[in-house]
Amino acid sequence: MNPTKQPSELRSAIAGLNPYFKKAAGYSFLTSILILAPSGYMLEVYDRVINSRSHMTLAMLTLLVLAVYAVMEILDWVRSEIMHEATLVFDQQLGGRVFNAIFMANLRRLPGGNAQPISDLKTVSDFLQSQALLAAMEVPVAFIVLILLFVISPVLGWFALIGAIAQTGVGWLNERSTQQPLLQANRSAAAAQHYADSVLRNSQVIASMGMLPEIRRRWNDQQKSFLKFQAIASDEAGTYQSISKFIQNTVSSMLLGLGAWLLLRDQLAGGAAYMIVGSLLGGRAIAPLIQIVAQWPSVVKVRESYVRLDALLTAVPSASKTMTLPLPKGHLTVEHLIAGAPTVPGLPNPSGAILKGLNFTLSPGEVLAVIGPSASGKSTLAKLLVGVWPSMSGKVRLDGSDVHAWNKAELGPSVGYLPQGVELLDGSLADNIARFGVIDPSKLDSVALAVGLGELIASLPEGFNSPVGSDGAMLSGGQRQRVGLARALYNNPTFVVLDEPNSNLDEQGDAALARAILMQKKQGTTFVIMTHRTSIFHVVDKLLVLKEGQALLFGPRDEVLKAMKDSASKPNASAASTT
Repeated sequence: MNPTKQPSELRSAIAGLNPYFKKAAGYSFLTSILILAPSGYMLEVYDRVINSRSHMTLAMLTLLVLAVYAVMEILDWVRSEIMHEATLVFDQQLGGRVFNAIFMANLRRLPGGNAQPISDLKTVSDFLQSQALLAAMEVPVAFIVLILLFVISPVLGWFALIGAIAQTGVGWLNERSTQQPLLQANRSAAAAQHYADSVLRNSQVIASMGMLPEIRRRWNDQQKSFLKFQAIASDEAGTYQSISKFIQNTVSSMLLGLGAWLLLRDQLAGGAAYMIVGSLLGGRAIAPLIQIVAQWPSVVKVRESYVRLDALLTAVPSASKTMTLPLPKGHLTVEHLIAGAPTVPGLPNPSGAILKGLNFTLSPGEVLAVIGPSASGKSTLAKLLVGVWPSMSGKVRLDGSDVHAWNKAELGPSVGYLPQGVELLDGSLADNIARFGVIDPSKLDSVALAVGLGELIASLPEGFNSPVGSDGAMLSGGQRQRVGLARALYNNPTFVVLDEPNSNLDEQGDAALARAILMQKKQGTTFVIMTHRTSIFHVVDKLLVLKEGQALLFGPRDEVLKAMKDSASKPNASAASTT
């Protein structure tokens, strides 16, 4: 016997809103029943008021129907508040989860690692308060209305039922004709937006080399594709909405005509009043279906958003709770490490393994420099050391624990990382250096001085509170690198990985970097530094030489440098280096 498949996380979240749906459906039922009040009012006026010619009866009936209208509006308001509360609960439950999933998907190069899921979450959330969903809640009352029509006259009931079936058919045809154009329009709009965002991020390159006309042409092509599919979907939807309105008007008028025909044949119980009531009830029976047809584009949109969001949350499951580990002391072990860039699902990975069987260890307080030609695997190793990329096989362990599996929220404060491309977030200098956490002024001053940011801070009118701009646009390349270095060293982490930390630094910056490393080395911090420049070697304890992902040499700095010098001085080595 196969085990029952568990519902997805998104489906479970929506199922958790069932109490809200039930309450809203109950109020919808009451509201829809009260909508029949005008029909009842009409019957009573024809029956009691006209026959009795009583002004008091007319006044009381009028007051009663006005009271019913007021209750209807209150019930409708309560229903809206219930669904608004459901929306808030849904957002609170999934908002942070979706944000984390986007982040992890981007880190692992999975689909959905962009801003689209946030828009999808809003689409699904907004649908909880949409007219389409509220109309669907009123469908059960439509069946009650049909029963009433059958009670008045089976002929009227059958005709209204045929009208309801016709409306359902229109809805089905509307679905078939608009689904694909709407999907294509939404995808084209997302692609055009993504392309525009990419253009804005590279505006300086585009402007300096006169690329804008061609770039604009390509964006226009994507925008035209979006407008074309949107126009197709709009035309189709408009056609079926017109048909839907035609059916609605036809059903109401024909029910009135059928009622008159039955009345003339003395086959309509209740007289002329029920002729008009039958027409009104017939219109009410198909009203929810008409609203659903009119709102169908939103149904298609939310369905696409639901599928994408569900796929993301399934591909990036919520992290399971793990045992809290003690803070690391900085003992690093790399065991038989084989790794490459994470693959994109559905696409081949042409690069294969980048690192091939690395093994080395570092004790707390040791500084390792990793050197080698371009594409030797230095940046890949950096990403694996801090646990942002998984390995194909082998492990990176910090104090015996797997770095990749370690809860980053717990490990992060003990780790410092400066990637090769320094990226700062929109905020102040203090925010970026303190990792957007609680700012300790003494630690902020200490690390800023250690990396040589003192002059910059002093020159800014707002000091540490000065904004860095989007992607650190307010700072030069060297300043961004120093801020990134300060962020990596903030709060005295026990393990620090620096990928080309001095690529944008001048001689003064190099000296500040060396001082900062020596200062934290004395406190027991373990460093791994990927570099092309030898100016940092005097603070290094060990060297690792990489070539094509393999370790050529590893050991104490002076021994490795001597081995490299001896190898270069051999005739066959010199000949090999010149070929």
